[in-house]
Amino acid sequence: MSLPCSRRTVIAGLLASGVGLASGRMEPVRASSEPLRFGLTPVVPDDRITFLAGWADWIETQCGRPVEFVQRSRYREILDLLLQGRIDLAWICGYPYIRNRSHLGLIAVPRFQGRPLYQSYFIVGADSEIERLHDLEGRLFAWADPDSNSGYLYPRFRLSSDGRDPDRFFRRTFFAWGHPRCVEAVAEGLADGAAVDSYVWETLALSHPTLITQTRVLERSPEFGFPPIVAGPSLSERERQLIRRVLLSQVQDPAGRSLLNELNLDSFGLEAPDLYDDIARMAGRLTEGSGA
Repeated sequence: MSLPCSRRTVIAGLLASGVGLASGRMEPVRASSEPLRFGLTPVVPDDRITFLAGWADWIETQCGRPVEFVQRSRYREILDLLLQGRIDLAWICGYPYIRNRSHLGLIAVPRFQGRPLYQSYFIVGADSEIERLHDLEGRLFAWADPDSNSGYLYPRFRLSSDGRDPDRFFRRTFFAWGHPRCVEAVAEGLADGAAVDSYVWETLALSHPTLITQTRVLERSPEFGFPPIVAGPSLSERERQLIRRVLLSQVQDPAGRSLLNELNLDSFGLEAPDLYDDIARMAGRLTEGSGA
């Protein structure tokens, strides 16, 4: 089942930040017509063609280089394309970033509600009798993606910290392959609970309030670094700096700011890689606990 769509439904991380503001049209990132290949995960609905075309046009106008969005159904597929140099940059979760940051360059971090942070929300059905996390024991639970922090790593860490085995706690689990699909699964009664990206849930609350009112937040995680925009090995340092400057200027441009508003994001900023150290520590503790 797919979500009904409006432009505000697009759950995409954006590029930006940089070493300075863009002033006017920039020189091309490459002296060719080769497109800038930008990977998007399944948090962006497949039918947002009109919005993505508008955003691509805006970036191209600023840097003089065509933009090609590449969408795949799983986080791993986008990460593999990025590491192989088949795409230039991508919006990915902080979890795969910390596991591959020696090969990736941090380009920018979107700002949501004024900060480069988000949370994991444990959600259940609005009419569910479940009142606390441990009430989900023996129930059906939807994971978002095995490479998701908020939809897989954190909920497993949370249960493990309470002395619960995340592989045995639930009666059965399945991957919904995307946070919007996790919300749908809970709203439709296909899962008793799920853990989802707070940005996705809050943005759907604006664009699809009827869907969101069929769920409720059971528990909120601590805050983590917002899923970043990263560059792969195919993008040179000069190209990275130019892309940062273009996207940092987006909030100051009327058309660019309109695109940000549609995405329920404020702007983009430069952040240090240590913004994601909490995610790295969780991953390390889970690995130690499993004896791997």
